[in-house]
Amino acid sequence: MSLIVMKFGGSSVGTPERMQRVAKRILERQQEGNDIVVVVSAMGDTTDDLIDQSKGLNPNPPTREMDMLMTVGEQISIALLSMTIHQLGGKAMSFTGWQAGMKTDEVHGKAKITDIEPSRIFKALEAGNVAVVAGFQGMSEEGEITTLGRGGSDTTAVALAAAVKADVCEIYTDVDGVYSTDPRVVKNARKLNEISYDEMLELANLGAAVLHPRAVEYAKHYNVKLVVRSSFTQNEGTSVKEDAVMEQGVVVRGIAFDKNVARISIMGVEDVPGVLANVFGALAKNGIDVDIIVQSGVQDGKADFSFTVSGDDREKAIEVIEGVRSLVPYRETTSESSLVKVSIVGAGMVSNPGVAAQMFSAISSLGVSIKMVSTSEIKCSCVIAADQLNEVVRSLHTAYGLDTTEQVFVGGPSERR
Repeated sequence: MSLIVMKFGGSSVGTPERMQRVAKRILERQQEGNDIVVVVSAMGDTTDDLIDQSKGLNPNPPTREMDMLMTVGEQISIALLSMTIHQLGGKAMSFTGWQAGMKTDEVHGKAKITDIEPSRIFKALEAGNVAVVAGFQGMSEEGEITTLGRGGSDTTAVALAAAVKADVCEIYTDVDGVYSTDPRVVKNARKLNEISYDEMLELANLGAAVLHPRAVEYAKHYNVKLVVRSSFTQNEGTSVKEDAVMEQGVVVRGIAFDKNVARISIMGVEDVPGVLANVFGALAKNGIDVDIIVQSGVQDGKADFSFTVSGDDREKAIEVIEGVRSLVPYRETTSESSLVKVSIVGAGMVSNPGVAAQMFSAISSLGVSIKMVSTSEIKCSCVIAADQLNEVVRSLHTAYGLDTTEQVFVGGPSERR
């Protein structure tokens, strides 16, 4: 007998028909002799509908009340799924995040899990139930309901798998597994049988939406075996684990991209200690994540530097920089949007020189200018103009030998969380 955590996203349970299909799949796994814990997201567009309602009444609602509202969607899902399992002859008990013992810090909207006390989950399993848990939510030590932010249901599933010492955590989504790139961009993208935690974490951080980075970090820390599978087929998925088998001759494992990138440049800054600390410290205090940072050479004691942020944060970042001008004098700032970041990822890059050069060559051969570059041991990222992204991704996919002639399954829109 195995203990399995199964996570289903919003599109997987978005209609009564899909809810029934998920319930049947859960019962099939239980009837094989397994104990089953299920984590579910809100159905379909429920979360977006709740946000629209809140904005219609208050454009700037309190974060505490938003958390109270946002957790409703998952509670609807767990109750309906449990009812469906009963209708099909099974047994199930639904649990909110706090009933499942999910304890978090106090940060509304993007809380972090601090502890899990899964005693009620074990009691439900001992009684022959499927334990159906609401993803994306928990409770602080002060008794406040919290939500975990983007990727919260993935994180809930992996954290629960670690807490109950599950044999595997299966993440069901709208594609058959982890692909060498987005199959909606490259139709002959390759499904990976295995991928390492480090490679998956890089891909997730760089824009691959199949798993959230926080969930992968949790899985790596607690050595939780992950399997990414399709909700719509019975095909084998992709295993995410510590040591994944490398295919012979494959240096780059996957290509990811982020379509929402902006570049900000600060010109004519005094080249003195503390400048970067002051600028990026102010950005951090305002919750703005900075990605690639490039500083040019110093001339007449002045330097220029550029950095990238999410396109959504561009205007706020400029305001923050203007606010520290008295502390960090500069000549001017400029910004550029309509940019994308395309990245190659692969553990094999460590021992294979020339991989980055091959990327630069493939991009330049298309007449595309590279605006910024960032590298690590297992990835190389380039910031380019957005209008030729798909062509660049296809070219890189072919250049690194990732194409396959097999047809791939492409489901509906990506899971929200």
